[in-house]
Parts: sequence; structure tokens; C-alpha cells
Amino acid sequence: MFLKRIDQGKTMSNTTTASPLAKGTLVQQSEGKIVLGLPGSEYQLHLLTDAALTPSVTGKITGTITAEAQRVDKTQNGTGGRFIEPVYGRPRRIQGRITATDTAANTITVFAACPVVCSFATDQSASDFEVGQTVTFDVKPGAKFAQA
Repeated sequence: MFLKRIDQGKTMSNTTTASPLAKGTLVQQSEGKIVLGLPGSEYQLHLLTDAALTPSVTGKITGTITAEAQRVDKTQNGTGGRFIEPVYGRPRRIQGRITATDTAANTITVFAACPVVCSFATDQSASDFEVGQTVTFDVKPGAKFAQA
């Protein structure tokens, strides 16, 4: 089995299912929408949700963020870092490192400011990408959060 070193010393294979869970603070919640604050940053991601969320007493929540990528492009490692744009609002552009691929679901998990599970709006395939690659893409409207 092919293994590759990834951030924070974790070892994963190309077909691993690294934890896609994002941790944050529930800043705001309304019908079908939330604002998720990411720890140690100024990020406030505006995401859709299918159900009301139940945060801990301290307002912390954990769950999976899913997004549909317009087109995923490979970048040179280290080019531009990891980010989600804008810092405040719905995710429109993401750049980060692939931490997992799921060929059965045709998704990649990208660690930017937090893990995001990405599907493809085009005919691209998860098998086109490898764990450890840095990628960048525009995000279609409708990124969602599902509480774990």
C-alpha cells in the first residue's frame, strides 16, 4: 500500500478516509443557515444546513462541510498557502491540501482553514487526484454543514 506523510505527522494512504470533521463555534443560526466561526482565526463561514444544530454549552459544534467545486486545479505545493475566501461569508474559493480521496463517492477532502469534502461539478474524478496534492477551486453556491 502506498503511504504518504501529511500535515501534523499523520500517515494516510491515497484512498484513506481522513476525518472530514470541521470543528468550530456556532456564531449564528437561522432557518436552514448557520454562521460557523473557526477556532484560532477570523473565519465566519456562512453555510446551509438541513436541520437545526445543537451546540455544546460553550457553543462548539463538530460536523462535515460539503461543497461542490466548479473545477479543481492542481497547484504547486506551497503556492499561496491554504485558505477559504472570503473570510466572512459563503465560501467562494478554496485552496488547500488533499487529505483524503473517496473514489466510490467521487469526492476529495481538502484541508484549507478546515476540512471540506468536495464533489465535482464537471466530469473530473477523485481518481484524478492524490493525497498530499495542493488544489484550488471555485465553490458553487450551496456549501452545507451537517452536524456529527
